[in-house]
Amino acid sequence: MSFQNPVFIPGPTNMPEALRRACDMPTLDHRSSLFADILQPARAGVQEIIRSDSAEIFIFPASGTGGWETAITNTLNPGDKVVAARNGMFSHRWIDMCQRHGLTVEVIDVTWGEGLPADRYGEILAADKAHEIKAVLATHNETATGVLSDIAALRKAMDAAGHPALLFVDGVSSIGSMPFEFDSWGVDVAVTGSQKGFMLPAGLAITAFSDKAKKAVETAGLPRCFFDVRDMAKTYANNGYPYTPAVGLLNGLKLSCEMLLSEGLDNVFARHARIADGVRAAVSAWGMELCAASPDLYSNSVSAIRTPDGFDSTKIVTHASEVYGVAFGVGLGDVAGKVFRIGHLGLLTDVMALSGIATAEMCMVDLGLPVTLGSGVAAAQEVYRSTAGAMALAAE
Repeated sequence: MSFQNPVFIPGPTNMPEALRRACDMPTLDHRSSLFADILQPARAGVQEIIRSDSAEIFIFPASGTGGWETAITNTLNPGDKVVAARNGMFSHRWIDMCQRHGLTVEVIDVTWGEGLPADRYGEILAADKAHEIKAVLATHNETATGVLSDIAALRKAMDAAGHPALLFVDGVSSIGSMPFEFDSWGVDVAVTGSQKGFMLPAGLAITAFSDKAKKAVETAGLPRCFFDVRDMAKTYANNGYPYTPAVGLLNGLKLSCEMLLSEGLDNVFARHARIADGVRAAVSAWGMELCAASPDLYSNSVSAIRTPDGFDSTKIVTHASEVYGVAFGVGLGDVAGKVFRIGHLGLLTDVMALSGIATAEMCMVDLGLPVTLGSGVAAAQEVYRSTAGAMALAAE
């Protein structure tokens, strides 16, 4: 692997030099007044990016998995029932975590490549007359399959069922890259991490709690200590932290939020969509298909690309790393060996994307797949050339 080349995995992403420098800072006394100038703007920036006026932001030294644990342990009780769809590796892991915590999980198994079935959630909730289900778990963007699900439709189904369950949303690979509407979607707990749309190293679990979720914290009985948001809230009120914080990463998060908001969220989302469109044009030119079953499910942060039957897609990822020094994502779980993934989120430009597309083409030709060298690059170039003017105007 070469540090000279950009990575094309769906996180950790490429880092802007300004953010790398922001994380690389001198030691700061986190009990000094200077820490507040980092912590509070970072929290406020996250709140704005998820488009909420009232969500309380809690940031832990962890990964997105720590954010999942924060969501369930702070709001639920042993034996509580939750409902979740399993349509990829990361939704599967959240289900597994709930089961390990002694929760009863009603699992909706979905073909990998499909989105979350809002109608099925609605049916289950409508049948739950006693309101035994305490939470609904939803993975907004399934990183393993490149599938984006409709959280607004899920909230509509919950409201139609008249069910009071909390709505937990995994936005790890969507927040900061694609629209996320915490307030209008009626999300109760959102989870993300520093290493995706925020373009930082891994190390921060970023969570947002609604007023309804914070009320549930008062009666939750699952064990928690490190991830206790009550300790966070108490110390935040005094511009502090309940234990030693990752000051450098928080400083990076502060600047990341400033950069995203300065660019304009709509421009950020349009940039991701444009780069993803180029990747998808390349996939079509290769004669291949995405794992996502239909265009309405296509993710703008990662594309999982199906390779021909009988071909081990992992060979492309291994070959790219060993021969060209470039990183792509392997297939996971049910799609292991069937797809390879191109991450196109965070710090990425159309020129960088073209280098990744060209490398994927070289690997596939090297490995004997029926791909014409340059076909995907040309298709992506047409997308980027036709939209370059519009993007330049949007940036002015």
